[in-house]
Amino acid sequence: MTVPVRVTGAAPRLPLVQRRRVGASGLEVSRLGLGTMMWGAETDAETAAEVLAAFVDAGGTLVETADAYAEGAAQEVLGTLLAKVGRDRLVIAARCALPHGALGDGPARGALLTALDATLVRLGTDHVDLWQLPAFDPSIPLDETLSAVQVAVYQGKARYCGLVGPQGWQLATVAERARTLGPVAIPASAQVEYSLLHRAAEHELLPAAAHHGIGVLAWAPLGRGVLTGKYIGGTPADSRAASPTMAAYVEARRTERASRIVAAVMTAADGLGTTPLAIAMAWVRDRPGVASALVGARDARQLAASLAAEPVTLPAEIREALDDVSAVPQPA
Repeated sequence: MTVPVRVTGAAPRLPLVQRRRVGASGLEVSRLGLGTMMWGAETDAETAAEVLAAFVDAGGTLVETADAYAEGAAQEVLGTLLAKVGRDRLVIAARCALPHGALGDGPARGALLTALDATLVRLGTDHVDLWQLPAFDPSIPLDETLSAVQVAVYQGKARYCGLVGPQGWQLATVAERARTLGPVAIPASAQVEYSLLHRAAEHELLPAAAHHGIGVLAWAPLGRGVLTGKYIGGTPADSRAASPTMAAYVEARRTERASRIVAAVMTAADGLGTTPLAIAMAWVRDRPGVASALVGARDARQLAASLAAEPVTLPAEIREALDDVSAVPQPA
């Protein structure tokens, strides 16, 4: 379901972002989501304020954050901005990274709830709209992890829950078990990497999500920046690939296969009179089951480029051509 966003006040200068339901849940989010991984690190508070204001003015609602981003600084920056943009205009998806040994052994109930309380303090709010948990940990009873969700929802600290990076069988296992415990524990979403360069989610995760009515939040929809074509002639000095902390993150997607896909994306962009970014974004955004595509814009200029993709819809023949050039063999 896609409906126009209604924004009061002055009309935004950028295309209005549309909204979608997350799977079969009642949660509604903008189909373009804003990631905050670089906030408090490469993106300072002033720049983050500009990005968030532009995002909200364009009708964006979904903001993704995590306690591990810049060691909590990203959430602190976001917390300082909530009052300025209006907490009720945002859907905050807070990811709980929770490495082993941090506050206990994996996603135990006490560790999860303690981490959630810390997130709420950093954000300066009494609840998150979507609490995203580690995908699966066989060392912790699943019922215990799900009971943490029940406690958080009943206490009003979380409205919905989701999983980060699950495999298809893990998502299905969690969904089936959650149904026996009550509706509040059923995951509304699964956040996974998904792009023309990385289609592994299609093998099991997307079918499992569709079967269980779970919406997909696609991170790195631009192939970690590779699909924009910026790396065709080398590595720009101001790109993530030039950053010591992010180089490996980008290099993992700079392959010979990627070069062929990027060439096809650029051809499609020329044919439609738009940008490679818009082509790549529209492909992911409109895949079945995707509720929102998350972009980690470092500044207002990058955000504007992503927002400009909002009105782009790929013709069937272009979508099929991109499907073919990026296809990966199904596992045996």
